[in-house]
Formats: sequence, structure tokens, C-alpha cells
Amino acid sequence: MTGPLSGVRVIELAHIMAGPVCGLMLSDMGADVIKVERLPQGDGTRGFIPPNIGGESAAFMMLNRGKRSVALDLRSEEGVVIVRRLLQEADVVIENFRVGTMEKIGLGWSGLSELNPKLVYCQITGFGRTGPMSQQGGFDLIAQGYSGLMSVTGEAERREPVKVGTPVTDVTAGILAAYGVVSALFERERTGEGRLVDTSLFEAGITQTYWQSAIALASGISPGPLGSAHPLAAPYQAFRTADGWINIGASNDPTWHGLTRALGMPGLTTDQRFKDNAGRMKHLDQLAEVLGSNLVTETTETWLERLAREGVPAGPIASIGEMLENPQTIARAMVVETEHPTAGRVRSLGNAVKMWGRGTGSTKETTALTIPKVQSVPAPMLGEHTCAVLLDAGYTEEEVGRLLGAGVLVSSDPRKVL
Repeated sequence: MTGPLSGVRVIELAHIMAGPVCGLMLSDMGADVIKVERLPQGDGTRGFIPPNIGGESAAFMMLNRGKRSVALDLRSEEGVVIVRRLLQEADVVIENFRVGTMEKIGLGWSGLSELNPKLVYCQITGFGRTGPMSQQGGFDLIAQGYSGLMSVTGEAERREPVKVGTPVTDVTAGILAAYGVVSALFERERTGEGRLVDTSLFEAGITQTYWQSAIALASGISPGPLGSAHPLAAPYQAFRTADGWINIGASNDPTWHGLTRALGMPGLTTDQRFKDNAGRMKHLDQLAEVLGSNLVTETTETWLERLAREGVPAGPIASIGEMLENPQTIARAMVVETEHPTAGRVRSLGNAVKMWGRGTGSTKETTALTIPKVQSVPAPMLGEHTCAVLLDAGYTEEEVGRLLGAGVLVSSDPRKVL
């Protein structure tokens, strides 16, 4: 693996989503991520079928490309001993079990920090290690409710609650965890000591409420759902057109004036209701009605062309399939391909962070360091790297063979038969 985290070894004791997202972020930056999967089924997302590609879960392959898989029985004493041995030389461990679970099997922070003082221990839970809800388990849906996200998502307060369409607290928690891990690794360069990185789905949801929390903290009033509209600026929402929908972000005076010109309605800029942002927010329903009655008369493409000429931010509402085929998505390598041993050619989402460097030629052009369109390491089969990782950790072939025979380990690597 190459990248800024090349040489960093991560042991991923995580499952389903938040922890694996963290591992994926680190792997994409060059870390060697060893995914320790519990027997008998491995990571729960291996069972998220359909859809599948060649019998392999598409969901699992999305979150676990670039990692190596070790399959073992964590309920056995020998399985825990193996993990502790791997962690002696590791830089990072990631886990997202309920608070106290790892301590019960001897893999908690306090014990591992004595075993390896340089270890960065990353724990993702439902509500964090401390506080009255620390012992409560967490799921994205529950965290979205507790964090206030569902109270501001949807069309109107009288409608049923709506969650964000994607598992936003899971994904955000994974990204926050990766941010914490990298910060802890940076600090370790100065101190030589590891840290416990602690974040949660609950806090991940809270971080998504910056604007709404600003309103509540300043006014004492909790904002409600606004559909696609913005709580602080207008017009900034979706409008129906003659053949679909369009998003328009005319959230400051220059873009507002540009919008009125594109609509052929320059008089709106002197309308006292809409003269400034405060007025537009106060009369948001009337503003939406006025704009909507005009926008519905032409196609989305027509409006996009007119708005572009006036410098007004606007765009269509793409389906996921349309987004994946967007030339900009492709140009930014946000869809990458891997060759899986059984599933064949598999497409998945790429790394959203690109690293650039200076060229070595006389012009010293800026060149991309991490925009690969074809990844060399696909998501692993269950236990695909069990033998290789344990042999690298100092186990003999006889020891690995005995553990395989005892059912403590499982290997699916057809190239390594002991």
C-alpha cells in the first residue's frame, strides 16, 4: 500500500458500518488494515444480501475493499491470545462494540495500552464512553432521533418523522473516528504514547446540526423541518420545473439578483418582502410560491442554462445511478474498480480526499498522488489472509495448522494450504 499512512498497521475489530468506515478511510490513505472477523459468519454485512455480485455481498465489498481478513473465534481463549499478539506490533485498533464488551474478553483500552503503550485505541459506540447513556447500544436510526436530526428532516411538522436517507450518523462517526486516529498518530510522533479515541453515533448526529443548533442556542427556539429549504438563507431549496425538479442556491444578494434576472423578474429585488435575506426568510412561503409559479413553466435544462449565465448555483436532483455515471464523479475517481477472486470486476466508491504533490520536472507541475481508477486490493473473502497474517506475526506453519484444525481459525486462501 502507498499513501501518507503507508507503514501504519490497523487492526479492525469492528463490524457493520461505523467502524469499517473508519478502517476504509485509513486504508484509502495507505494503512495496512487487518480486519479481524468473528466466526462463524464474519462481519454482519456479509449477510446483507441482496444485492450480491457473484454470491458476495455488495454492501460488504463496498466498505471493506483494501483490507485483509483474519477469521477467528473471539469467544475462545486462544482467539483472544492471537488478537493480543497482533496488537503488540499494531499502531491502531478500531472497535465499535457496546461499552464494556472488549474489556470482558481482555481487549479493552487499559489492558492493551499496557501491552502496547504506542497503540491508538479507537472506540465508536452509540453514545460515548461516559454519561448516563454510555451503556446504551446504538443504531443509526436511534441516533438520528436522539441527536435532533429527524426533527428537522422532512416536509413539515405535521407529517410523520423522516430520517436522513443515508445512515448519516454511522458514516459521520466513521469519518470522525478516522480524524481522531490520525490526530492521535500525529501526537504520538511527539510523545511516543498512544491515545484512546472515543466518539459515537450520537455525537456524529449532533455535529450535523450546526446551523439548527446555532438557531436554538441563540433564540431558545428549536427549528423544525423545512423540506429542502435552508434555515438561515433564501431562496435555497428545490423547485418543480416543467419536467422535473431543480435545486437553486441564491442565498446571497449577488446570486439573488442573478436569479431574478434569469427569471425575467427584476422587480423582485425591490419588493419589500424580498429585499434582503431577513425579509426573504420571513416571507419564505410567499417567496417559494412566486418563484415556483415561474420555474414550473420551463424545463430543468432550460433553467440550468439561464442560471449558469447569471452565475446562480443550481443543479438537478440526480438519482444515485445518475450520480454514479456523472462525468465529474468519474473524473474525481469516486467510482473505482477491483478484481475480486470470486465476484470478478467490482465497482465501489472511491476516496473523497485527494493528495497532490509537486512534480519533479522543470515546470514542477502539480500531480495527483492518489486518484487511482483501479484499486489493486478488493474486499477480502472471509479469512482470506488468516494464514499470511499469522505467519507474519511469528506463528509457525505447525501452530497455524493446529489452530485451523481446532476451529479457532478459518482460512479461505486457496493459495496457502498448511
